[in-house]
Amino acid sequence: MSFFFCKSFYKYNKYYKIKTKYFALVAQSHAIMASNIKVKKYGAGCQPFTVLIEGNIGSGKTTFLNHFKQFEDQVCLITEPVDKWRNLQEFNLLSLMYSQPDKWAMPFQSYVNLTMLQSHTMQTDKPVKLMERSLYSSKYCFVENLYKSKLMEPAMYHILQEWYKFIEESIHIRADLIVYLRTSPDIVHKRIQKRARSEESSISLKYLQELHDLHENWLMANQGYNSKVIVLNADLDLEQIGTEYKRSENHIINAAFAQQQAVLVSPSKSHSLDD
Repeated sequence: MSFFFCKSFYKYNKYYKIKTKYFALVAQSHAIMASNIKVKKYGAGCQPFTVLIEGNIGSGKTTFLNHFKQFEDQVCLITEPVDKWRNLQEFNLLSLMYSQPDKWAMPFQSYVNLTMLQSHTMQTDKPVKLMERSLYSSKYCFVENLYKSKLMEPAMYHILQEWYKFIEESIHIRADLIVYLRTSPDIVHKRIQKRARSEESSISLKYLQELHDLHENWLMANQGYNSKVIVLNADLDLEQIGTEYKRSENHIINAAFAQQQAVLVSPSKSHSLDD
């Protein structure tokens, strides 16, 4: 009786040890999986949810970014590198371009492309990256306007087009969303006159109308870069525009969260975000 009891106990004990070891391995496996998912979510190879803030001169892009400072724990805010354009080894390229566009348009846009590319490729551990303007607005709006206005020679224009093509094919600069701060040219013209920046003193209503039309062709008529676009009424004054900014939060913060959850669910697959 004692022999059979010991034998049974031995078998049970052996089974228990195997079962315990099995659960330990399962737990260890889950821990490794969780670790891998975390690396996928926050690692250097994971791209943030990237949003481009686009619009005419004076459309309120900086004000829009300031609204999102309340989410700075989740959002990396990248302003347009105007300070770099105003001071390259003490040369104000922005002022030179506005005063002599036929001479300075090409070197200025070359430097714009460099500084914008630096913004596009800037690394962040935050799940959202908000960029004020982009290489795309440089390509589809500002360079296009200089060329159509005959302020940029065709050879110079085509050199820049080759650069855009090379960058798009070689470097990840695609965005998940574009926020278009849509304005009327006469409204932004009044704002520009009111803020009275020295470099902008020569900006005419005609120039703003041309830029407006190019933004419309790009973002409203889907000519060129194809991306999800949300349009805000940026003609509203500061007291009213808050509701428009609030409306965009769902598209930016919640959409970015949904993308991160998609990574957690299936790290091996890419997911599209549709309204």
